[in-house]
Amino acid sequence: MAAKKGNLSISSENIFPIIKKWVYSDHDIFVREMISNGCDAITKLKKLDMMGEYQMADDYKPQIQVIVNPEEKTLKFIDNGIGMTADEVEEYITQIAFSGATEFLEKYKDKTTEDDMIGHFGLGFYSAFMVADEVHIDTLSYKEGSAPVHWVSNGGTEYEMSDGNKEGVGTEITLFLNDDSLEFANEYRVREVLEKYCSFMPVEIFLSKANAEQEYETIDEADLKEDDVVVERIHEEAKMEEKENENGEKEMVEVSPAKDKVKINKRPVAINDIHPLWTKHPNECSKEDYIEFYRKVFLDYKEPLFWIHLNMDYPFNLKGILYFPKINTEYDSIEGTIKLYNNQVFIADNIKEVIPEFLMVLKGVIDCPDLPLNVSRSALQNDGFVTKIADYISKKVADKLSGMCKTDKENYEKYWDDISPFIKFGCLKDEKFCDKMMDYILFKNIDHKYMTLKECVEENGGTLIDPKDQKEETEGEEKKEEPKTTIYYVTDEQQQSQYINMFRSQSQDAVILNHNIDSPFITQLEQRNQNIQFQRIDADITESAKEEVKEEEKENFQKTADTLTEVFKKALDNDKLNVKVEKLKDDKVASMITLSEQSRRMQEMMKMYGMTGMDPSMFGTDSTLTLNANHPLVQFVVENKDNENVPVICRQLYDLAMLAHKPLSPEEMTAFVQRSNDIMMLLTK
Repeated sequence: MAAKKGNLSISSENIFPIIKKWVYSDHDIFVREMISNGCDAITKLKKLDMMGEYQMADDYKPQIQVIVNPEEKTLKFIDNGIGMTADEVEEYITQIAFSGATEFLEKYKDKTTEDDMIGHFGLGFYSAFMVADEVHIDTLSYKEGSAPVHWVSNGGTEYEMSDGNKEGVGTEITLFLNDDSLEFANEYRVREVLEKYCSFMPVEIFLSKANAEQEYETIDEADLKEDDVVVERIHEEAKMEEKENENGEKEMVEVSPAKDKVKINKRPVAINDIHPLWTKHPNECSKEDYIEFYRKVFLDYKEPLFWIHLNMDYPFNLKGILYFPKINTEYDSIEGTIKLYNNQVFIADNIKEVIPEFLMVLKGVIDCPDLPLNVSRSALQNDGFVTKIADYISKKVADKLSGMCKTDKENYEKYWDDISPFIKFGCLKDEKFCDKMMDYILFKNIDHKYMTLKECVEENGGTLIDPKDQKEETEGEEKKEEPKTTIYYVTDEQQQSQYINMFRSQSQDAVILNHNIDSPFITQLEQRNQNIQFQRIDADITESAKEEVKEEEKENFQKTADTLTEVFKKALDNDKLNVKVEKLKDDKVASMITLSEQSRRMQEMMKMYGMTGMDPSMFGTDSTLTLNANHPLVQFVVENKDNENVPVICRQLYDLAMLAHKPLSPEEMTAFVQRSNDIMMLLTK
């Protein structure tokens, strides 16, 4: 073939700056594109062999070689795939917008399927110019009688094509790296990129350094393979040791038999796993397989709680594994990784269009060949199909969790504390997921027994009404205000232990909601189930914890309440202090702080949205100091209101009540400790 020069058939002379700066979001992504093109070429050749249009050699091993050359500042990608003729190079390389896969599929659409075909992405080859000043292609087509082709372009709109000297079928692409991209002539940097994008490509990938010294390894002769290059044969004599026999006599005993070994050129090791776990059927995978894969991919040596293996062929092709890691207690610090693949080609982490937001706390891999990707394989076209995939993944997760609750309740309860933040977040973000999971959400009570929402409501004397039944009420009809069932909850078992003990003494129950996602979650539950309400255990004192004030005692009791209110407001120098006096059955409790559920939720909302400078009292009643008229200390204050020690007792009772309600500020804690010391000094006199 005579040397040929020409212009690339493109619509704009600015195509290369666009490729370099805008088409690809990550600078290193060209490696994935080069490898993907090689995989495509090998896949095409295999299909031609299957259809009888090409005869592969018996010893054919599909592979891609990546060779770094720091001295020459080059990076090579060599595949033994389908190769190209001069006409095909002209068509597929010089006409940028056409990758060749479209025509290939059209030609063989009645003989094969589109599975494992990635060629429809387009501009992959030209990503090489992100890092190279000049690119060479040497290729030889599988077609009989084809001549090798050599193609050169320096990143402008001109190219040169001539006869080449490539001997084997396939394609070799050489990148002459620009000064800004010399990192890709480093073997360790390229290995890092290959592991990032190509760890599970369907063709074996080998990385080597040009002109590197030959490395060797020694193996047993029995393990020798046909393609091993033998350097030296080694015979190891049997090893003998002197040992004492049963009769107490010493004799020479063989401890290691004679061995024949061979020193060979070190076998190349592929950097990728061509049969990742998600491509197998769940029945073929053991627990150890799943755990090993998890550790390898996510470098997390904590064992995952459990996993879901997705395996679907219809209405779209989707496979994957989602792992439930042990989640720590602070929701804000949860960070998962869902790796998205297309035919084993890594696309990106955590693509929100495909992965429902609440699943982002998980770790896993999802491979969907049917994903509609744009030219750079990195950004999804936003269409209804993508939404269906996200809905399917959400449904499969809900099915797995609900199935586990039904068939393996013991383990489900064991995992609950770790997975509950994720499930609650899912309920907040996905209404369909919430509908599926509502009967399988558990609440742990103060005795650490797990209950469903229905059981919680029944425990508190109510009946849970199905939200669907609530929606079916006739519009416009005067709705009768039904009494709500109150479910009490605890946010800090240690902090609120005084309240918990009171509940226990009255045979009352409460559930533990100690995660910061619980506040919005119970608000959602109240909206879905209008006949229930959640109230923190310190929001009020239940009637069962109080003694009834007899009719004849009411007048004196009111005077006592007025006196205590006056004395405490004066001692604490707080005219706005809310004081309430009750006769509590538990005479060990002197004082308690209560804060209405509405006020506290408003304060939490203000804190969440950074409104801390506003006065919470403008949204509702602030905290209330409740005093137990049955306690000796409170009685002492009433009977000795002018005693010099009463202000100290009042402040101490207030701080003790506050300590059981929430942490004191640093200044308040300093004063409390000093006052406690002063009170102890009084005991010494």
